[in-house]
Amino acid sequence: MSTYTQLRGTKILKVDTNLLTNFSNLQPGQLVLDTSDCSLNVVQCATIPVWSNGSALNVSRRTLAGAGTNTSALAFGGFTTVNVACTESYNGTSWSTGGAMGTTRCALAGAGTNTAALAFGGLTTVVVACTESYNGSTWSAGGAMATARYRLAGAGASNTSALAFGGFTTVNVACTESYNGTSWSTGGAMGTARQSLAGAGASNTAALAFGGVAIGVTTVVCTESYNGSTWTAGGVMGTARCALAGDGTNTAALAFGGATTFTTIVSCTESYNGSTWTAGGTMVTARCFLAGAGTNTAALAFGGFGGSATNMACTESYTSGKFLRRKI
Repeated sequence: MSTYTQLRGTKILKVDTNLLTNFSNLQPGQLVLDTSDCSLNVVQCATIPVWSNGSALNVSRRTLAGAGTNTSALAFGGFTTVNVACTESYNGTSWSTGGAMGTTRCALAGAGTNTAALAFGGLTTVVVACTESYNGSTWSAGGAMATARYRLAGAGASNTSALAFGGFTTVNVACTESYNGTSWSTGGAMGTARQSLAGAGASNTAALAFGGVAIGVTTVVCTESYNGSTWTAGGVMGTARCALAGDGTNTAALAFGGATTFTTIVSCTESYNGSTWTAGGTMVTARCFLAGAGTNTAALAFGGFGGSATNMACTESYTSGKFLRRKI
């Protein structure tokens, strides 16, 4: 007996393929109306996004920071059984040791590339405001932030145009600071004060803040977008979580890992298109307090905490789904 689909065919799916990141609802033969160019297409092949294992960090650690891309990344700082200052560089295949930071710390934030990175904030035995800039081999001191804090988030594609936002002092904070390569200046405050959040963005004038802990131990789903002066509310995530990682831009971001409570660690991934979050591929290893680098279609996850006092060294690389089509 023929099926309904065989008799009537599949429905025409209306999408902007430039914004499409999850292809799990597309099947070969599916008709797609691409709103970006008003073309009618037939799907030839569609695959879902996937995480795959890469080479492990040399030093297992959590609450570290990251910068760069999924084939050229930097991992720095963090906590083993003590705070560490070590730096590692990833070339797409393996991690190698780089120059140590001047200040040993955990729960810091990062921005930039693996040869032009910025480390700021964090925790030593006290909360710190210090900044360090990396040139591919050594770290040098930069201007201090106005507000010392840890468990903050950062954004920026270089060490001369970065943004620091959120975090914890003795309370959750909403303050934002912008870095110009020499000094930090105060920006607009976020609508929701929070810590253990994630960030994305290419500069200090176009950033995204998402997830975190707001009041008490309540994890949040809220997203905010920054335009260089003010934050505005964006689409909410599907999963409320803190201690997650993020990368990408404020209109094409990725959120992955984290914890829904401080005892429930997750492996879920979500992709942001500037207005809404959609589910992506599940990580191989669930973890929180990890770091990330890359884009929302080519990301890297490394380090973190897996529960039961287990620091992690594992690395995973993310590849977005593929959509092959033929115009008709």
